[in-house]
Amino acid sequence: MAGVGTLIKQARKMQDKISGLQASLEARVIDVSHGGGAVKIKINGAGGFLDIALAPEFLKEDPKFVSETLLAAVREAADTAKKLHEDEMQKATAGFQLPGLF
Repeated sequence: MAGVGTLIKQARKMQDKISGLQASLEARVIDVSHGGGAVKIKINGAGGFLDIALAPEFLKEDPKFVSETLLAAVREAADTAKKLHEDEMQKATAGFQLPGLF
């Protein structure tokens, strides 16, 4: 079994890697377009919404349709950011073995 010092070094190394990854995800911008381009959303890899743009013609549509399309676009953007975050975190923590913790 690894010594306590080795485990602490591994934990610090993983923590540093995750901190760097979080900063990288916050800087990464994901563009999502929905409804034939009527709704455009920018979200970062950490799940922070940056911008929502709606085509003026789209706002003239039936309010229920606008609401449904906007909600679908927001969900798609959130799901895309979440998947990216999970994939990158999995890569970052691969190979780290801390007995009793994972």
